Amino acid sequence: MVRITLVRSTIGRPPVQRKTVRALGLKRMNHSVIQRDSAEVLGMINRVRHLVEVEPWEEKAE
Repeated sequence: MVRITLVRSTIGRPPVQRKTVRALGLKRMNHSVIQRDSAEVLGMINRVRHLVEVEPWEEKAE
């Protein structure tokens, strides 16, 4: 699992990058989502790597 945070705005970016950010579930600046690190998600992250920060995330067992 990875935590993805949108750290740069999509204003002025090509539509394909805006759609990729939305497909990852990111809606606004500094918004974070948790996604599985599947090939599809990693490919989307690679496409917008200049707009997002990615960090490993582990679910805490309680």
